[in-house]
Amino acid sequence: MSNKTKALFFDIDGTLLSEKTGEVPESAKQAVKEARSKGHLVFINTGRVYPHTWQIRSEIEVDGCLCGCGTYVLAEGRVLYYYHIPRERGIRIKKDIDECGLDGALEGVDGCYFHRTISRMPRVEELKAALREAGCAGRYDWEDDCYDFSKFYLASDGNSRCMELFGRLKDIEVIDRGDGYYECVPRGHSKATAMDQVLKHYGISKDDAYVFGDSSNDLSMFQYATNCVLMGQHSEVLVPYATFETKDVEEDGIAYAMKELGII
Repeated sequence: MSNKTKALFFDIDGTLLSEKTGEVPESAKQAVKEARSKGHLVFINTGRVYPHTWQIRSEIEVDGCLCGCGTYVLAEGRVLYYYHIPRERGIRIKKDIDECGLDGALEGVDGCYFHRTISRMPRVEELKAALREAGCAGRYDWEDDCYDFSKFYLASDGNSRCMELFGRLKDIEVIDRGDGYYECVPRGHSKATAMDQVLKHYGISKDDAYVFGDSSNDLSMFQYATNCVLMGQHSEVLVPYATFETKDVEEDGIAYAMKELGII
């Protein structure tokens, strides 16, 4: 492998962070540290909004965070790009979600926003509790109209009218995360658009970029990138684009791939 600077883009959940243990394996931390010591650049590329990345940032030193599926790009300690849904449009979206019987969390750079009332869906209450525990709860509630959000994450049940809602969201890309969950991102934004901005900013070619992921919201960066590392446990939608399949997170999959590919 050449000594050119490589740009490495990592998903969080199921890639850097084990969803079984809730921890980043020590081998992954060391591999990332070694890559940076060799002059390579390391970026988080996640569907999570920035406040929801504090745990990973406290464990791994990186060169930047690409958050909210391309709606917020931070590199070298400064914001290269930020997008939020226009205020009036956001208020309309909230009403449409309520009318169609879905529930979840609105995600922004200042935190996440939920209904004040208890959801009829236990899984939404679990989501709210997890985000609160992670320190991601915003100062306001879903019902307030004084804040902006960049994307949203929804859950549905048998009483939800999903297709009706999605028909009202022409300006939103809806990513089916399975089991009645949907990740909703403003059109024109994705993990791929964030990658493209970063590569152009640093003048790094796609041939010198590597992506690491496991789930359906990694699809855009797998379609965009030349070098695509697929975790052992993964969504089948990524398989056609993978150029290297590694082991599970818990089996030191990140370090294994980086060694096999000659990055470290």
